[in-house]
Amino acid sequence: MIIVGIGTATLNWYVGRWFLTTILGTFLLCSALIFMIDFVELLRQAGKYGSVPAWLLAWMALLRLPAYTEFLLPFAIMTGSIAALLQLSRKSELAVMRAGGMSVWQFLLPGFIVAVTLGVFATTLYNPLAAAAREKAEAIFADAFGRDVNLLRAKSGESWLRQNGIDGQSVINAVRASNQGLTLTGVIVFVYDNDGGFVERIDAARADLKEGYWELRDAWVSGVGREPQKYDFYMVSTYLTPDRVQDALGTAISVSFWELPGLIEVAEKAKLSATTLRIQYELLLSRPLLCFAMVLLAATVSLRSFRSGGIQTMVVTGMVGGLGFFLLAEVSRQIGAAGLVPPWAAVWLPVVLVILVSLTVLLHQEDG
Repeated sequence: MIIVGIGTATLNWYVGRWFLTTILGTFLLCSALIFMIDFVELLRQAGKYGSVPAWLLAWMALLRLPAYTEFLLPFAIMTGSIAALLQLSRKSELAVMRAGGMSVWQFLLPGFIVAVTLGVFATTLYNPLAAAAREKAEAIFADAFGRDVNLLRAKSGESWLRQNGIDGQSVINAVRASNQGLTLTGVIVFVYDNDGGFVERIDAARADLKEGYWELRDAWVSGVGREPQKYDFYMVSTYLTPDRVQDALGTAISVSFWELPGLIEVAEKAKLSATTLRIQYELLLSRPLLCFAMVLLAATVSLRSFRSGGIQTMVVTGMVGGLGFFLLAEVSRQIGAAGLVPPWAAVWLPVVLVILVSLTVLLHQEDG
């Protein structure tokens, strides 16, 4: 038989190379498009808020690119797998493999291995790289554009944090958080005493977390029955510590996969909500299985022979099904973020669902 003559290992390598090439090609193409869009947006901001060299804007866009593209991997795997299987089918190579006695699971195995390997790589290595590069880009952005631009970029994304300190409770509102929550910009603080009574309001340009307190800069302090006073530096007590503070006011995507378990523990000890961090951790843990699911989903619409026709309809159906899954996954994530279901359920159940549906369709196609 031709399969025996070629050798199983050689054939698996050939099929796996097709999967890897098409997946990486899709990923790089989408990444280039995102880079250009982000670069144009940075050019627009540079023209509006200040003059910044084009090379520095390109460097910022490049540093931000890994954080923007790590979520592209499942889509790239689905699209690339469809392209790989269609190419093999167009050249009648899938038909030859079937004639040689290979089942669908055997010639999909290299695709599964490639997808799961990419998923593990994305979680354990690419994600920490993306988090570090994003943090570096945020620092360059702040230096290049200045503090005022960050205030203008706030839109409706302001965040709130309730905390305790030696002097009592306080509520912090910040336009923007950076450096994993250690630095806040556009800060408003409402300070209360140990009995819960209002003490003062503080409006500050910036706050930096120190050991046992927030250091506020350019602060206006106003209280009941007294005139507002300006301070170059002002302190607000806190039990949060800078060595292991979570990004409580920022975004979880700026935290590395390896840092998330410790940050979740610290957040819970500080009586802060760790739901967002838990969901992010579950998303990263589930990524290899999600990549596996994308190959299964691609196979349901890519194994029909070109001679039988209807390929375009099947591919469109697969793409629509993939987009429907990503929409379902996002809705489930938002439900988990709202606390209506456990974080693990919000993340893992959509992945398990798409695997079960894809397996059912494939078994029906192959075995009737």
